Amino acid sequence: MLSDDRGKTSETDASVVLLGALAWVCAEDDRAHRFLALTGIDVGELRARATEPAILAAVGQFLADHEPDLIACADALSLAPATLAAAAGRLTG
Repeated sequence: MLSDDRGKTSETDASVVLLGALAWVCAEDDRAHRFLALTGIDVGELRARATEPAILAAVGQFLADHEPDLIACADALSLAPATLAAAAGRLTG
């Protein structure tokens, strides 16, 4: 799903995965508030910039920094945790 013909994660696929992760983060108020507090992003900025690589990379980093959330999000999206990590890495690097 996230690999091109050379085995590399495509930026488009990474964005799609991380948009799903963003929806998962925002689906629970406490988790969403923690994301906003830790990133310094406010709700208006998040709405306006949700599809930007920097915001999506922040979602990936937020999940990577708290393994229980990474695992729970991956499970909810029917992905391996490594797939989420690869998506975040694709946008940051």
